[in-house]
Amino acid sequence: MNTIASASAAAMLLPHTDPAAGGKAQHAELTKEEINQLPLRAWEGDVIIVREQRQLSAALAMLQKEKVLGFDTETKPCFTKGHTALPALIQLATQNNVFLFQLKHLCLGLELAGLLSSNEHLKVGVAIHDDMKALGRLYPFEAGGIVDIAQMARSQGIKAQGLRTLAANLLGFRISKGAQCSNWENEDLTPQQIKYAATDAWVGRQLYCYLAAGLLKTPLQALAKA
Repeated sequence: MNTIASASAAAMLLPHTDPAAGGKAQHAELTKEEINQLPLRAWEGDVIIVREQRQLSAALAMLQKEKVLGFDTETKPCFTKGHTALPALIQLATQNNVFLFQLKHLCLGLELAGLLSSNEHLKVGVAIHDDMKALGRLYPFEAGGIVDIAQMARSQGIKAQGLRTLAANLLGFRISKGAQCSNWENEDLTPQQIKYAATDAWVGRQLYCYLAAGLLKTPLQALAKA
């Protein structure tokens, strides 16, 4: 995995052992200023937008060949107190592609829910339990094979928890959050939305691969069930 960081930032990525923590490795966290100095990166590979049934079947056929899928969802922001919009987009990333499922055009039904329920295909992301719960409002299902990257990070003494801060501290680059509060229920996604959504799912998978390589004491099966 490529780590693109300045010399000073790279030094911050190195763990140290804290005797008070029982010898557990601790990771110094980058400041906001240091994160802002890191290079900006985004997903540059193929993005497949799925909004029709025939596209769904083809996408699932490809995704079911994968063991690890970067996962995220996007929801239209709601500024009315006590109201929350339903998820409008599901992102799933493989090593070579990112799939964007537009729920405005495509119902979350048995086929897609089946993949999200499967324990044979890990879905990895930050705050993934909350995302799955929100999707359950669209179509009831029991999520399976889910791994929270933030939990993996905590198990390795890493304090950073959000996707942006984890990417900066572990992968050595920053990601844009500019499209986060845009209208994800648009008829057609903008190029900025597509790049943002694809990047989040890709980074989630990259972080998982980074953390899984160093996860020696906590079984991945336990994390997937947590």
